[in-house]
Amino acid sequence: MARRKLLFGNWKMNKTIAESKAFAEESKKLLAFAKEKGVDIGVAPVYLSLAAVKEVNPELTVAAENCHFEDHGAFTGEIAIPMLKEIGIDWVIIGHSERRTYFAETNETCNKKLLALQAAGMTPIYCVGETLAEYEAGKTKEVVKEQVLKGLKGLSKEYMEQVVIAYEPVWSIGTGKNASKEIAQDICGFIRELVRGEFGDVADKVRILYGGSVKPENVHDYLLQKDVDGALVGGASLKVESFKQLIENI
Repeated sequence: MARRKLLFGNWKMNKTIAESKAFAEESKKLLAFAKEKGVDIGVAPVYLSLAAVKEVNPELTVAAENCHFEDHGAFTGEIAIPMLKEIGIDWVIIGHSERRTYFAETNETCNKKLLALQAAGMTPIYCVGETLAEYEAGKTKEVVKEQVLKGLKGLSKEYMEQVVIAYEPVWSIGTGKNASKEIAQDICGFIRELVRGEFGDVADKVRILYGGSVKPENVHDYLLQKDVDGALVGGASLKVESFKQLIENI
C-alpha cells in the first residue's frame, strides 16, 4: 500500500520565539509546495515556540520534542500532555537519542509516554537507533529490536496506524556520517517486520522514517527505499530554503 512520505524537522534547542514565528510565516509557501508534491511536513520546535508556530501557521503539523507520562504533578521542568493539547499540539517526538543519551531516557519511560499518548489520542514519532559502539559490535538489530518491542509494548493495533517510527543511528546524527541507503532500508524493513510480528498487517500502514545527517543531496536516495517513508531531519530543517530543497529532491 502507498504510504504518504513524511518530512519532519526536529529543531532541537534552536530558534527563539521570534525566529520560530518568522519560519512559520515562510512555511506557508513551503506547505503549499509540499501539498503539490504529495508530501506531509512538520516541525518540532522548543516548548516556548510551539504556540507561536501553531498560531502563525495553523495548517502546519507541529510536534513537541518530548513530554511527561503523568498529566500533572511534582516533576519540575517537565511538560504534561494536557498542556500540549491545550495549545493545539497533537504530535510528540519520543525517545530521541539525545534524550536517551543526555537525560537517561529508557525504553521503559518511552513506553509509559507512548501509552499516555495513546490514551490522549496523540501521534508519536518514536525514535530508535544504535550507538557507534553497538554498530561496530554488530549489535544494531539486537538493540533496535529491544527498543521497538519494549517501547511499543501494550499499544493497540488500531493506535499503531498513527504511530510513526524513526530509525536514527546515533553515530550518524549531526556527525556528517551517513548510514548508507542500504543500511537504512535494511533496518527500516527489519523494524516493519518486528511491528508485523507484534501487531499484524497494520505494519503496512506504519510510516518509518530515517534520520541522521539527512540533507537535500541525499534525501532522494533514502526515500527511494521500499521501507523508508520519510525523514526526521535536524540541521537541514532549520532554514526554509534547505527544507524546500528537501521537498524538491524527493
